[in-house]
Amino acid sequence: MSTTSIAHPLDYLIVRRSGTTWYFKPGSRIFYNPQNVPVSLALEDRLHRFGLQPHQIMIELFRLNGGKPGYYLVNLRQKQYYYCGLTWNDVKTLFKKLGIGAKESTEK
Repeated sequence: MSTTSIAHPLDYLIVRRSGTTWYFKPGSRIFYNPQNVPVSLALEDRLHRFGLQPHQIMIELFRLNGGKPGYYLVNLRQKQYYYCGLTWNDVKTLFKKLGIGAKESTEK
């Protein structure tokens, strides 16, 4: 499955479910980081910053959608969880619905 990088605020985390495994997407680019937090923080350090642990997130995501495969989005600051869908474009679409990111121009 090929994916591209997506830019998003520091307090969001992209998670992918495949089979019985949850994959936390570390390769995303951060575009909004008002407190200048080091982006290279390990996942556990980043979650700790928001008072979360990986197993808590996995439990909430499983409750949200019964562990269906696909992409999920976590708002770490507000502890809100979303199911995006099966493709990387579904993640981009959800970010746009949440008002995050620039709209793509159709003008040439």
